[in-house]
Amino acid sequence: MNIVLRIQSLSLLALLCLMLAQGQARAQDRSAEDEVGLGPVVSAYLGYLRNEQEVVDDRVSRKEISRAYYRRNSNRIRALREMAIRIARESNNDYLPELEAVAGDELGTLFERPPALTSLRAGEVFNFTLRYLGSVRSGENFYLFARLDPYEQTELRKNGTGLLDGQQTPAKGANSNEKTRPRRVRNPG
Repeated sequence: MNIVLRIQSLSLLALLCLMLAQGQARAQDRSAEDEVGLGPVVSAYLGYLRNEQEVVDDRVSRKEISRAYYRRNSNRIRALREMAIRIARESNNDYLPELEAVAGDELGTLFERPPALTSLRAGEVFNFTLRYLGSVRSGENFYLFARLDPYEQTELRKNGTGLLDGQQTPAKGANSNEKTRPRRVRNPG
């Protein structure tokens, strides 16, 4: 009787491992499908995010970080990935700005005086340095910002469309839907 229970337990364990492996393979297939048609810059960024996830996975497996830290950072990586793919698809361009993803309680890491979450509007520029892109729900809400390049910062200062520390203004007009300035890329494929 004891041997039968052990065999059943081992069979159940083997079945569970097989199901996990298949689920992981399906997730990798979906991930690869998301990347079809993306240029080398965007693909490289997505590869960087995969590597970051592997580092986080490794650290949690060695019990170097807590489960809560692991969960938040894995969710952050997923949010960055989703926004990167969204930007690439919407702009049809092989360019990504430097992205920042923060949870609501982390806005203080980007701002001396964080804006109210309810007042965030896509396209708003903060401190001449960050443009709010939107939020992504990945376990919890992450608020994504694009760091403006020096040329964009200079243009905003010259046009007077950015305000000082802690204040905000839409990038170009009150109803701007522009997320990032499009880049021209020669032969992205």
